[in-house]
Amino acid sequence: MLATPLPAARLPLLLGAALRPLPLAPLQPVLALLLRAVVRQHPRIFHRLGEHAGRRFGLDPADLPFALVLAPRAGSPSIRAVRVLPERGLDARISGPILGLVDLAEGRVDGDALFFARTLVVEGDMAAVVALRNAIDAAGIDLAGDLAAALGPLGPVAAQMLRAGMTLIRRAAGGTAWN
Repeated sequence: MLATPLPAARLPLLLGAALRPLPLAPLQPVLALLLRAVVRQHPRIFHRLGEHAGRRFGLDPADLPFALVLAPRAGSPSIRAVRVLPERGLDARISGPILGLVDLAEGRVDGDALFFARTLVVEGDMAAVVALRNAIDAAGIDLAGDLAAALGPLGPVAAQMLRAGMTLIRRAAGGTAWN
């Protein structure tokens, strides 16, 4: 047990350093499972994107040694881990601390507040980003719960472990990842 919280900036650096040498290939099936789980639990999420459903979003957890490319096409959405976001081919980029991005995806924080506090950096097609944010907000995503639903009988245990891990990381970071 930690006697005092780690400074918020230090925990992500330690986590990022620990993850840096690991290959991304084992992460791909986990990301695919999580995306399928979210789509299964919230089937209309990508339909709510309307004309922006064909856009590609770069999600850059600034404190991790990889980024994500999300293509939320209705019927065949995909998410892929990459070491660095591509220079071309993305319609928008969203960067910020991983816990901030998770909290944003789950509707726990106000994206506008993070954006104006310069914790969240958004570049590119702002209309597509707003459509993505609105679709996510309307869906009521619970990443641990959605993943649990996809894992059948193992789901409740996996969700409990994921939530406990996130709680420990938040506590170690002093409450939030963007303090």
